[in-house]
Amino acid sequence: MNIERITRHLLQHHWRARRVFPQDMLDRIERAIKQGEATHSGQVRFVVEGALDGRPLFRNQHARARALDVFSHLRIWDTAHNNGVLIYLLLADRDVEIIADRGIDAKVGAAGWENICRAMEAEFGAGQFERGVIDGIAAVSRELAKHFPPQGPHRNELPDAPVVM
Repeated sequence: MNIERITRHLLQHHWRARRVFPQDMLDRIERAIKQGEATHSGQVRFVVEGALDGRPLFRNQHARARALDVFSHLRIWDTAHNNGVLIYLLLADRDVEIIADRGIDAKVGAAGWENICRAMEAEFGAGQFERGVIDGIAAVSRELAKHFPPQGPHRNELPDAPVVM
C-alpha cells in the first residue's frame, strides 16, 4: 500500500476533475471527438476520473486496470468494427491510458498507444490539459482514419460527450 498515493487521491478526489475540466472545456473536447470521428469509422471516448476511492484505491488499482473496467462498463468494445477507443485520464496520478478494441489495437499496437499517452502526459505536466486531450484525440483519430476510413454516412455508435467520474 502506497501511503503517498492514497493521500494524493484522498486530497485531490473528484472535485478536482470538475475544476480542471470545466463544462466549456468539456464541450470543446466533445466537438474535437465529433470532428475526429468524421474522418474515420471508429468510436472515441474520453473519460477523466479525479481520483480513486474505496476498494480500488486501497487495493492499489493502477490506472490501466481502472481504464479496462471503464472500457467494459461503457461498452466501448461493443462497436460494429471492433474499433472503439477509450482515452482515460486518472487525474490524481496524471496517468493516461488508452484502451482499444481488438480491431484497431491489432493495427496500432501497445507502442503506438503508449506514444500518444506520453505526449498527452507531457502536456498535462505543463498544465495544458485541454491541449493535451485535444491533441490526444487528434492522434487517436489519425490512427483510426489510417486503418478504418469512413464508410458511407457516419453512424455514431457511442456518445461523444466526455465522462467525468
